[in-house]
Parts: sequence; structure tokens; C-alpha cells
Amino acid sequence: MSQEFLIEAFPRGDQGRGASRRLRREERKIPAIIYGGKKEATAISIWHNELKKALENEAFFSHILTIELEGKKESVILKDLQRHPYKPLLTHADFLRVDKDHEIHVNVPLHFLNEESAPAIKLQGGVANHQINEVEVICLPQNLPEFLEVDMTSVEMDQVVHLSDLKLPKGVRIAALLQGEDHDLPVVAIHKPRAAKTEDTDEGEDGEAGEEGEDKE
Repeated sequence: MSQEFLIEAFPRGDQGRGASRRLRREERKIPAIIYGGKKEATAISIWHNELKKALENEAFFSHILTIELEGKKESVILKDLQRHPYKPLLTHADFLRVDKDHEIHVNVPLHFLNEESAPAIKLQGGVANHQINEVEVICLPQNLPEFLEVDMTSVEMDQVVHLSDLKLPKGVRIAALLQGEDHDLPVVAIHKPRAAKTEDTDEGEDGEAGEEGEDKE
């Protein structure tokens, strides 16, 4: 993982809806919590705008983050994020402590490579149909990938790429596949557009009709 994310945090004594509203309105911070591991949950607050800016980077969601609270640093991952129902505001964040000896469950994004240049799309007129854009992985913190790549170069027309087809870094497993073959979900496929299929069918039917007509004459 090449990027690092440091989050400045502050102790949060007052809790409850009223305290949270004052925190957001007066201090431009949002309430958050750090939990997990062998420590008790810790109520904190963090700068709203700094977190919002960090969230613009896709990697933030699948990275080990560092929270600095009163000079002490902890490694965490973002587990939950609450937003205002209609305003562009964050309202609460949950962070889970991690350590190098315990596996974590994290959703990581899928990056689809060479899609436009894939022969089934570029030469045959196919269209990629994405079924999922992220997948839950299980791994130790140091093995957490920023994303998983799906190379579309050799995907043929009407071929379906499943979870089991994904190439995984060492030490990384896909959570769904541990539940059995029934959970080997489709990830992406290349198909001809429906309109193109209809035209092909119509042309075939017209040709058959013409041949029948000639036979009758």
C-alpha cells in the first residue's frame, strides 16, 4: 500500500444527540468511535471537512488508516459511515482497531482493465455488464490490497467472469467463496447489446422467409 492516511482526532466527553449537533454546528467536527481489539471503545471527534476530503480518494475505504489521538496513534479501518439524508454532510464514523496478527474483513473495489481494447468489445461490438464493483476480502492488515484487478483482455463474447476467476494477492481470500460454490457470484460479462441481437435474429428470419418464397415459385 503506497498511500498513508492520518486522521487527527480529539477526545469526546459529552455524548447524545444534543452534544453531537453542537459538535457539528459549532466546531465543524463530527462524532466518531474507535472500537475493537482488547481496548474499550473510545468516543472521539474528527474534522468534518478533512474526512470529507479524504473520502474523495477511493483508496481511503480499503486502507489501514492511522488515527492520532492526544499524541498516540492507532491503526484502524473505516467500518461504517453515516451521512445526512439530504444534505452533503457526514454525521458519524465508526473505526475498527486492527493489529498485524488478526485477519480483517474489508470491501475492496474492483478495477476493470483493458475494457475498451478487449476484442469482444472493440471488434465484435460487445458491451461489458458489471454485476459487482467491490468484493469483501479476508486477510491480515499488511496484505490488504487497495483494489483487485479484472483484466478484460481475454474475456470472450457471452463469457461470464466469476469471483473464483479473480487473481488474488498472496494471503488474500474472498469471503463469499468460503461459503461454498453457490456463492461464486458473477462479476462481469460481455454480451451483444439487445438491439444488435434483435437485428441479427430478424435478418435470419427474413433470409429463411425469402428462401421459402423462392421454393414456392
